[in-house]
Amino acid sequence: MRQIDRRPFVFAVVIYLLAWFLGFPIRAQSAPLGEVECTLILDAASGETLYRDGVCDQRFSPASTFKVPLALIGYDSGILSDEHTPAWDYKPEFKAVKRDQKTVDPTIWEKDSVLWFSQEITRRLGNERFAGYVSKFDYGNTDVAGNAGKNDGLTRSWVNSSLEISPVEQVNFMRRLLAGELPVSAKAHAMTKAILPTFRSGGWTVQGKTGTTRLGESADKGPLGWRSLGWFVGWANKDARSIVFARLVIDTKRSDTPKGPQARTMFLKELPNLVDRSK
Repeated sequence: MRQIDRRPFVFAVVIYLLAWFLGFPIRAQSAPLGEVECTLILDAASGETLYRDGVCDQRFSPASTFKVPLALIGYDSGILSDEHTPAWDYKPEFKAVKRDQKTVDPTIWEKDSVLWFSQEITRRLGNERFAGYVSKFDYGNTDVAGNAGKNDGLTRSWVNSSLEISPVEQVNFMRRLLAGELPVSAKAHAMTKAILPTFRSGGWTVQGKTGTTRLGESADKGPLGWRSLGWFVGWANKDARSIVFARLVIDTKRSDTPKGPQARTMFLKELPNLVDRSK
């Protein structure tokens, strides 16, 4: 009988137990490395699934798609007033990339995806109110603790950190936003819809937000570490039809090209055919 070399198995068990003993996060992966992507489209009114492909129930960092719930929070709390108020000036202590070193209002914030503007909103909220809103929204895992030992939940929890959400949860959140069912004011719902970027695709009017990050920069993502992640989430209308959607793409390797805009471009190109299939 051929002898089976058990050394790789024993080594794997030892590494697993060591990680557990030291308190490192151990994440169950529901898909092979090359298959982590999702396209999910729902009818906004009924919730019927019109198209679903890929891994859609696994949670990842929302990255800049979190600017959608954060806009709702900003308007409901009174920190934001309308499409162009407040307009905050850039300060050197924000340490932003050169592109974002400018005066920013809510519309520019969403269009250009300016991180320091998000962080100014959360700083003004404070930890307790910020966590309270995320909990009321039932947004993903609702974990805004941030990175262990860094006390950065207020300003970094949604950027490859503790807060995570799945594509399924993203589209359900968008349905509640469109229906005006989130626990914020009517003005907050209306203003958030007003400031999100608008696109066109085969007769569809699309509003949505991209998100880009690199898994593994601030948290251990196991075998997914250092891969590039891109989101595009939102809703679209054509005639009497209204849909909500989420597109998630995770590269098989690290990339310096922002994946969010790539995910958006591909989704807008494919949208008419994807929806037509559901008829």
